[in-house]
Amino acid sequence: MDPYGDSKLTSPLHKKAVQPEEPAEKASGKKPEPPIIEPEPPKEEATIHVETLVDHLGDLRKQLIKSALVFVFFLIVVFSTLNFWFPYIVKGNDLVILGPLEVIKFYTSISATLALGLSLPFLIHFIWKFVKPGLEEKEARFLGLYSPVMFILFVLGLAFGYFIVNPLSYQFLIGLGMANFDVMISANEYIHFLIMTTVPLGLLFEMPIIALFLASIGVLTSVSMKKVRKWSYLVLAIVSALITPPDFLSQLLVLIPMAGLYEISIFIIKKTEQRKSTVEDAI
Repeated sequence: MDPYGDSKLTSPLHKKAVQPEEPAEKASGKKPEPPIIEPEPPKEEATIHVETLVDHLGDLRKQLIKSALVFVFFLIVVFSTLNFWFPYIVKGNDLVILGPLEVIKFYTSISATLALGLSLPFLIHFIWKFVKPGLEEKEARFLGLYSPVMFILFVLGLAFGYFIVNPLSYQFLIGLGMANFDVMISANEYIHFLIMTTVPLGLLFEMPIIALFLASIGVLTSVSMKKVRKWSYLVLAIVSALITPPDFLSQLLVLIPMAGLYEISIFIIKKTEQRKSTVEDAI
């Protein structure tokens, strides 16, 4: 008879295999520490910066290529049709060419100027697409809304210079010269005078939009514009003297609309501030 009954003998090795040891922390009554998870190694900032810079440069390259293609297209169109519209530009004035190379220089300068003006809406659109991701929501909304207005004001400035400032200044200076000289106008000088009395005015006519943009980001207010009105008129007088021919008539013709645009800018900003204040009070 087996003195141990039906119980089965197990060796110490068998017990160890069947009953695994309790961890030392549990035996001692201490709570087990959570496993340490090693963080993933961070990406190198230099690599991320280089990738972002490459993306921006690639986008800039695309927009520049598009702008160049549009400009070249209009340049070819203007140059190939120059003989059809050129009589309207010179307004019947007798012009002279001083040499064979002057012909190419003249055709190139006038074609490039007109091509730039015609491609300006496309260039603004391409620049807008490039800078839009980096603008704040307020700035992006402003530029997207007022870009067409900026182009219209630029065209109005060109028209004001072409139909008003240029003819009056030209006749005044020619009449002044004919009192003592036989006046002969070269084609290059005429086009240079035409550009000088039109393009800067197109840029100056953007004043209300620039002022409105500065007001929208909190840089400018109607009160501050009123405080510096006298100094602003002085700056406008200096600018009109720099961008126009050296005669009082041209400077006065430019200064008057610039002063009017300054007052219009104050009025627009004041109305915008009142509208904004009304909305905030309603909320």
